Amino acid sequence: MTEAASAVVHDILGRRVDDVDQPITDYIINVLADEDFDFGADGESIFEALGELLVDSGCVADHSECRLVCSKLSEKFGKHGLVKEKPTVRSLLAPLRMYDGMDEKEAPKKKAEPVDGPLLTERDKMKIERRKRKEDKQREVEYQTHLEEMEAVKAGMPAVVVSHENSDGPTVRDLHMENFNIAVGGRDLIVDGCVTLSYGRHYGLVGRNGTGKTTFLRYMALHAIEGIPKNCQILHVEQEVVGDDTTALQCVLNADVERIQLLEEESRLLALQKEIEPDADPEKTTVEQNGGVDKTSVAQRMEAIYKRLEFIDAYSAEARAGSILAGLSFSPEMQKKPTRAFSGGWRMRIALARALFIEPDLLLLDEPTNHLDLHAVLWLESYLVKWPKTFIVVSHAREFLNTVVTDILYLQGKQLSAYKGNYDTFERTREEQLKNKQKAFEANERTRAHMQTFIDKFRFNAKRASLVQSRIKALDRLGHVDEVFNDPEYKFEFPSPDDRPGAPIISFSDASFGYPGGELLFKNLNFGIDLDSRVAMVGPNGIGKSTILKLISGEIQPSSGTVFRSAKVRIAVFSQHHVDGLDLSSNPLLYMMRCFPGVPEQKLRGHLGSFGITGNLALQPMYTLSGGQKSRVAFAKITFKKPHILLLDEPSNHLDLDAVEALIQGLVLFQGGVLMVSHDEHLISGSVEQLWAVSDGRVTPFNGTFQDYKKLLHSQ
Repeated sequence: MTEAASAVVHDILGRRVDDVDQPITDYIINVLADEDFDFGADGESIFEALGELLVDSGCVADHSECRLVCSKLSEKFGKHGLVKEKPTVRSLLAPLRMYDGMDEKEAPKKKAEPVDGPLLTERDKMKIERRKRKEDKQREVEYQTHLEEMEAVKAGMPAVVVSHENSDGPTVRDLHMENFNIAVGGRDLIVDGCVTLSYGRHYGLVGRNGTGKTTFLRYMALHAIEGIPKNCQILHVEQEVVGDDTTALQCVLNADVERIQLLEEESRLLALQKEIEPDADPEKTTVEQNGGVDKTSVAQRMEAIYKRLEFIDAYSAEARAGSILAGLSFSPEMQKKPTRAFSGGWRMRIALARALFIEPDLLLLDEPTNHLDLHAVLWLESYLVKWPKTFIVVSHAREFLNTVVTDILYLQGKQLSAYKGNYDTFERTREEQLKNKQKAFEANERTRAHMQTFIDKFRFNAKRASLVQSRIKALDRLGHVDEVFNDPEYKFEFPSPDDRPGAPIISFSDASFGYPGGELLFKNLNFGIDLDSRVAMVGPNGIGKSTILKLISGEIQPSSGTVFRSAKVRIAVFSQHHVDGLDLSSNPLLYMMRCFPGVPEQKLRGHLGSFGITGNLALQPMYTLSGGQKSRVAFAKITFKKPHILLLDEPSNHLDLDAVEALIQGLVLFQGGVLMVSHDEHLISGSVEQLWAVSDGRVTPFNGTFQDYKKLLHSQ
């Protein structure tokens, strides 16, 4: 099967396959050769599973060609008889392949072992066969439902239709998930997981990058874990909404599917009522006189619609949606703009607004603060604190977790553990547990060693035989205490520059800037940066903080005035662009070798290791790394030449909490200047000494702490 799949792939993609790294080619062929792989209609499942990889690796030029190639692959595999006519059915709890996720059929259940007893009669066999067909049909319906839900999740849409009440079962309260397993790409992420979500509690899901936090949320969103009722409405805010001509406000309103359907039906019936002619004879039926329309039925349906609209509070929906968008920094004018006019960060805000507007039974949030400014983060905090239902949030922002969560779910070593309290409480409890476990382990080891020493010393001494036997029995009864397992410490070691350019390093003199055709963003900027600068710029999104970083780095030039940079200064810039620009078809070591040709491999390995990319992690394909791991590769790349100044644009996005702590320690020890844009209170408080407030086209020092700045925003 693999050889046939390889031949088809090479036939369609031609010589371009030869230029792709062998592990990538093998991965593509193995996915297509998998007997359980569902090719989908016109190769749609191939595009979902491998599309991004085909484009990133250079197998195809763009997404348009990729869809065409996927269609051809599906057709060729079918002609060669490599596609099964009836896909097998796979259990949703089976391990998932990378990039396929839940886009697979369930595996057939293992046949029951034969048992002793009388042979089945023909009648019994027919009953069993009918029951089996019924179960197969039900599984197929459930599977199709999972597919539809997954497509909805990918599109940033609600995973369920909002019905405002659970009509097909009792109201969903607590969720009990027991003995579930989650795996991706053949790698176990959670084994024998057990967790109970109590109604109305707010959970923070924490753990190292790559442990499976996002995958766990995806499984829950797809109802792929036993214990989640079918009528439980779950919404996973993971991807931005698709940009089109729909306004931001209408995009949020459209999330309430039932409301939209009722309003559309109301509009149709109103138009129908206008077309119906007055009854000529009230005694006669009106159906024939009005083109087959029963006027009485129309009136009754209209009454039912109005009652339902009132019940779901449909007429206040626009005000509620507008209030949520306003809290996320959308002005009234912005709410009327089409979604295609917004950047990815703003579209993520719209997706978040949709989730808050829907109020599902279980809300799943994955790094919701990544695309928010401090104003919006503070609003979201106050909104989530009052959230009446259950939610789980993954976040790297310590203070955000401390404010909004009531419990912590800790994912470590393929196990989920629950802790009461916010993140600070969890950290103290966890530290105390580790200390107690370490003490118990050490005491057990000392006792065992003492007994073993006695046994070894007097094992062949006849006079001490009874004592030796009693020690051996006591040693068996003592048992083992497991050694304390903890995550290895993260480290961020920014290389300090060997030289120190003379002052001034960077200085702005009456510098102004505005993009062509627009108004001036900044006017008469006057400030400087040197090797001792430790500054964080704060201000609302869209005010121009990232533009300041570009002016400093020389990526753009001022419209007037001057920006001086020392000829000897080396500047490193970190932004989301550098993470997104990584070569996904490569691995971290190979990527560094391409960026810095001629540098010994061992030196590059050592530099990657200084940011926690060690051992096999440096050889893993980039597309298998988590967002935080990719961020650390980007840090390694920009700092290899020992910069004097670090310009950091939201550096903590995608890092886990331990990595943020390591980043703080690395910045504290760095022997150079730091200027960052961030809304992470813990990062700012731990690594910088001064705040610059950006507003009204000016950059001014803020006299106070980050806490003082937050109080100022609260008071406004």
